[in-house]
Amino acid sequence: MREKVFKTLDEQITILKDKGLIIDDEENVKEVLLRENYFFISGYRHLFMKSYKDTNFIKGTTFRELYAMFLFDRGIRNIFFKYILIVENNMKSIFSYSLSKKYGYRDKDYLNLHNFSQDPMKVRQVKDVLSKMKRQIRLNGTQHTATQHYIQHYGYIPLWILVKVLSFGIISELYSILKVEDQLTIAKHYNLDVETLSIYLSLLANFRNVCAHEDILYEHRTQRVIPDTRFHRALNIEMTDDEYNYGKNDLFALMIILKQLLTEEEFRGLVVEIGYEIDVLDGYVDVVPINQILNKIGFPDNWRDILDLD
Repeated sequence: MREKVFKTLDEQITILKDKGLIIDDEENVKEVLLRENYFFISGYRHLFMKSYKDTNFIKGTTFRELYAMFLFDRGIRNIFFKYILIVENNMKSIFSYSLSKKYGYRDKDYLNLHNFSQDPMKVRQVKDVLSKMKRQIRLNGTQHTATQHYIQHYGYIPLWILVKVLSFGIISELYSILKVEDQLTIAKHYNLDVETLSIYLSLLANFRNVCAHEDILYEHRTQRVIPDTRFHRALNIEMTDDEYNYGKNDLFALMIILKQLLTEEEFRGLVVEIGYEIDVLDGYVDVVPINQILNKIGFPDNWRDILDLD
């Protein structure tokens, strides 16, 4: 197995230049590489490569363009993260209200095994999710301000407080173990069916983790795919072998999800902010057409039209 060897800033620059990258101001590039990390910036270079086999940069590619792509990804990552958090907060509120109303507000009541799916195939999953939730009560009971207050003054933690310390991943799992009638109650808030909302929650949790850990976002793909929607059809997204090329497990799939879970005003804000980042990138990158970058993200050329669809 080959060993990765430490490279100085000068050596990192030499590697990039040997690959055909144009660097006009080496001192500035050194500062950027030191501050941002060569590994993460170079993670965007394949977009500017001649081909998968020829890893040299397309003729004329500048460091300015490579860095612009890095900053673009950071920009849209922060934007998507902000709007996913809005959905997360809404979901937690709806979950806690619906379940507390039906099963009670004391943890010994709402975490009762009988409140969840009785499907024999889900017994282990139910116990596992409830165990995770009870663990959060133990961990945060005396550490988190809100949970500490309820433990000290009331001796229990209501669900509307507990959800604040639960990860989106656990919320997604929680939905999957609810009784069907409770899943329906929550899904109706978004005019979705149970299975679709379950898939949406799974993808949202996945994208949230990518954003939170500052991983490369623009080309991220999830294992699960969302069902075909009216938005796919209305935008006339291209198909291959009866499958839509965009909007299934990519960033445009996330856009489609957020279109249905955010308010109209919130979604408009998302589109405007993402559109601004795309326009800025278009002004910096010349060697790769912006529509090619959009397609790499999973966005069809007419992606902005989703804003005006019902």
